[in-house]
Amino acid sequence: MAEHFFTGIKNRIFQKLARELPGAMSLRPILHRWRGVNIGKNVWVGYDAIIETAHPDMVTIKEGATVGIRSTIIAHFWDFQKPVVLEEDVFLGPGAIVLPNVTIGRGAVVAAGSVVTNSVPPHTLVQGNPAKPIARVGKPPKADLGYPEFIASLRPLKPPSAMRFEPDKRTGTDR
Repeated sequence: MAEHFFTGIKNRIFQKLARELPGAMSLRPILHRWRGVNIGKNVWVGYDAIIETAHPDMVTIKEGATVGIRSTIIAHFWDFQKPVVLEEDVFLGPGAIVLPNVTIGRGAVVAAGSVVTNSVPPHTLVQGNPAKPIARVGKPPKADLGYPEFIASLRPLKPPSAMRFEPDKRTGTDR
């Protein structure tokens, strides 16, 4: 599906404004709605976030979600077009990248700088490139939830001993 010329210009102007202007819970979501992104209530869009420029209607961001600073959401590559959905209370950390055909489940958290190539189950913390599940989320990050309380709500998916780095006996460095 080709992008109409004038629609493309409008989308890029609104995208540029949304990246630069203040209003993470007001003006930025409004500008993205005008572009065609399906955005629910109380969505926080960080500075310099890029949300699918060519086909914004293929992105749904549900109520209470957070799109971190400099995050990128992509729903198409050339002719490959698949929708992206961020369910309620999803948290995308700064610099996270979400690729086409991904649904991030309710209350899930994507760690900063992670690249999401597959769908994420609800209430799961993913991290890395490609993003892999590392913990269950008890309480998703919110403005009224302190960081210590969020961290305390996490339950590792692997036993803590499997997550420790121990020196490599041959080289003396961490594995």
